[in-house]
Amino acid sequence: MLTIEPTGAVLGATLRGIDLAQPVATPDFNRILLALGRHGVLRFPDQRLSVGDVQRFSELFGEIQGSISRRPDFDKREHPNVGILSNLKQDGKFVGSPDAGQDWHTDMSYRDVMGFVNVLYGIRIPRRNGTPLGGTEFSNMHAVYDALPAEVKRRLDGSTAVHDFEKFWENMRQNHASTRPPLTDEQRRRRPPVVHPVFLTHPITGRKVLYANPGYTVRINGLPQSESDDMLAYLFDFQLQPRFRYMHEWTENDLLIWDHLGTIHRAIADYGPDEIRLIRRCQVMATKVFDPVFLRPALQPATAEA
Repeated sequence: MLTIEPTGAVLGATLRGIDLAQPVATPDFNRILLALGRHGVLRFPDQRLSVGDVQRFSELFGEIQGSISRRPDFDKREHPNVGILSNLKQDGKFVGSPDAGQDWHTDMSYRDVMGFVNVLYGIRIPRRNGTPLGGTEFSNMHAVYDALPAEVKRRLDGSTAVHDFEKFWENMRQNHASTRPPLTDEQRRRRPPVVHPVFLTHPITGRKVLYANPGYTVRINGLPQSESDDMLAYLFDFQLQPRFRYMHEWTENDLLIWDHLGTIHRAIADYGPDEIRLIRRCQVMATKVFDPVFLRPALQPATAEA
């Protein structure tokens, strides 16, 4: 029987009593959706999952986004859309994305159809003196919106912002020693800047969230550039207050899923090249469960079944 145990923190719950290697029954999936909206970050411990299992579970939530970078050895895999996050090397090559440690962001806010969830499955977790490394930290955008001053809510009500994939890409290259090359013209055409509301009505909870993140948001439309820069700096600082934040410490065979609409996150790069981290990942877009047009500001939110 599926049980839901909230962490008692600003985010997070542990779900037990379900084997994700098996098809998920509709009543259980509905409970998972509601828990996702309420708690933002869900941990399913002690799972034993194949690559196909991770993909099948992820596809319950929407279409999996593939990588913008083409690697023939990745594309030939049986499940090429199940990504690998790892510093592990084989034959001198990284087995997956080698980038470790990322600034705060929301995956796929740079897409016209937003990201809905990330699904990560921990296979090898680095430890030092018994302490797990490579944690993932989150901030709660429901709580952030609720706490914003009324004057800021009034000023930005109905506003939109530009999200640009290249901002994040160049930050990784310039500030995090990433070996990725600059975006090509073709990659820029595939990831053009997009516009989203600054405040979204969350389709599961029906509550407002702040939808702006340091990784991809570059401009608030309708404000002079200097005012936009100042307002974004204020929002980015406000949303990272300790009272909104939650840290997940990984354990092998954890499956972790989080809600991109209601959280932002970052990866903690506190492990060395010989401390191996190996995680499978699916980045899932909002193409299922609810109609993504519900995320447009003029429409009303959808509600998941109880």
